[in-house]
Amino acid sequence: MRAGSREVAESCLDGITMEMVATYCDRLHSSKPDLAARRIEAIGFQVGQQLAERYTRDRPRFTDHLEVIKFICKDFWAEVFKKQIDNLKTNHRGVFVLQDTRFRWLTRISVDSPLTPSEANNTTLAAAQAGGKYLYFPCGLIRGALTNLGVPCAVSAEIAALPACSFIIRIKV
Repeated sequence: MRAGSREVAESCLDGITMEMVATYCDRLHSSKPDLAARRIEAIGFQVGQQLAERYTRDRPRFTDHLEVIKFICKDFWAEVFKKQIDNLKTNHRGVFVLQDTRFRWLTRISVDSPLTPSEANNTTLAAAQAGGKYLYFPCGLIRGALTNLGVPCAVSAEIAALPACSFIIRIKV
């Protein structure tokens, strides 16, 4: 692989992700945001299953859920997002929170400089809500990868302050 070919592939992925969100959320299903979310998440699920298959092909099987989650935080995240997850928390009862303080796909969301503190709060909230639609696909990626690795779960995401976000994984028992 040539040195510049990786950068082109990454910029293409960024463009495809942005266009997929725009197509489903703003054009096809603008009046049905839940349908757009389900469709984008389903695409992510499929991709996540395939990536998990590829990234674990030469590894021994995982023995427990925690080992799988650690793989997602370190190896899977590094392959997909070019860095490890910044923080992992658990309640030891099947809920894991993966925190990324600079989530790559949220770094391009910008907010105009507000004039007042109340405008700042409203702008930040609006940006977080707008950024939420860019988390449907990675939620699907995570759920697809975990399902492929034998961990049935539900995945949701929250944005505290752009570009930071948290992915909440609830393992189904």
